[in-house]
Formats: sequence, structure tokens, C-alpha cells
Amino acid sequence: MRDMQEVFDQIQEFKQTKKEIAREYRDTLAQRNGYEELKEELQKLRDKKKTEETNVQAGMGRRWEEYEKATYEIAELEQMLTDIAMTNLMDGKNINLKDKNDTEYEPSYKITYKKIS
Repeated sequence: MRDMQEVFDQIQEFKQTKKEIAREYRDTLAQRNGYEELKEELQKLRDKKKTEETNVQAGMGRRWEEYEKATYEIAELEQMLTDIAMTNLMDGKNINLKDKNDTEYEPSYKITYKKIS
């Protein structure tokens, strides 16, 4: 098995390479004829789309408020589910779930790292 630091260093190298290539890509696109005009047209369409969405949401009134509340509640309950699962995992308990159709779910783990300032 490879050393964690070695793998981390490789990831950092690839991220730097990717960043350099992305910068070259953006520079090349900026030099293309018509690209800036296309970007402006796309932004206008996005703005128009956002206006239409806002108008429809306002028209839906209370129903749209319920949608937003449901979105918030789902996020809160998913965090709670994660917390409960971690507690059960540390206690050695089973953490598999079933939905109404008897479809089984098992946890999927992911560890991420963030900078320590």
C-alpha cells in the first residue's frame, strides 16, 4: 500500500497541472472571434430565464414556499440521518435502511480533507 503523503502529493501535482491547463484553455477561448459576444448573449438568456423562474415562483405563492420549506427540511433531516448513522456505527450497530418499496440502502463513506489555516 502506498503512503498517504505520497498519494496526497501526487494529487496536489495533478491539481496544479489541471489549473495551468484550465488557465491556457480560458486564454485560448478569450482569443477566439465571437466568443465574448456569445458569452454576453448567454448571460442575457440566463438573466431572462431567471426572471421567468422568479415570476413563476411568485405566481405559485404558498405552494412555492412549501417547496422551499421541503428542500430545507430534507437537508436538515439528511444531516440528522448522517449524525445518527455515525453514532450507530461507532456503537457497532447496523446502519442499513429500507424504503417503502423494500429497497435496501447501505452507507457510503467518504473522507475529505480541508486546509488548516
